[in-house]
Amino acid sequence: MQRVDCVLFDLDGTLVESAPEIADAVNDLLTAQGLAAVSEELVAAWIGHGTSELMAQAWAHATGVTRAQLRSDDVLQRLMPRFAEFYARRCGSRSRLYPTVRETLQELRARGVRCAVVTNKEQRYTAQLLLAHQIRHYFDVVVSGDSLAAKKPDPLPVRYCLDALQVAPSHALFVGDSEIDVATARAAGLRVWTVPYGYNMGRPIAEAGPDRVIPTLDALLAVDDQQCAA
Repeated sequence: MQRVDCVLFDLDGTLVESAPEIADAVNDLLTAQGLAAVSEELVAAWIGHGTSELMAQAWAHATGVTRAQLRSDDVLQRLMPRFAEFYARRCGSRSRLYPTVRETLQELRARGVRCAVVTNKEQRYTAQLLLAHQIRHYFDVVVSGDSLAAKKPDPLPVRYCLDALQVAPSHALFVGDSEIDVATARAAGLRVWTVPYGYNMGRPIAEAGPDRVIPTLDALLAVDDQQCAA
């Protein structure tokens, strides 16, 4: 049994169900370009690597061009500013917190457990989403996909949080919803728990080999004295 002094959370698919509004923004852009809209289910499968990669997936699906061609033709460089406008309008509009998120964050803070967010979402959207759902004040550190020189699955964002909070990896826990989160935690030497309801490209999260799959975040509160077992 190891004491948990800090819990690091993924954002999209773990704390917030954001696929509906992300799909809205993607389809705003596609329809503005005269292309067919894509389903929310497809967009959910593309979430996890940041908005640029998501838009590359959407554009390739809608037009049939390869992602390599997208980059060689600088198509994404032209699309992303327009997508940013659409997503800035949509961010926080149709997303929602998953069940027990707010209550769990409140109780963790009451117990003195430090909390952080580690996401591949860009900082401007991370901040907008956390503020829209009024949960920013629960987190001591927030690291976004463009905050540092590397993003998940690189362990740098996790190590940055632990250094900032002066917490050893053995006393920290990562909670996410995807194989990216599991790989990130493993690379940083952390235990990792996952939720089954998020965005893992359509695959069962248990296949990624987390230490535990929990049905909802309040399972974090079932462990006495801020301890958990891998």
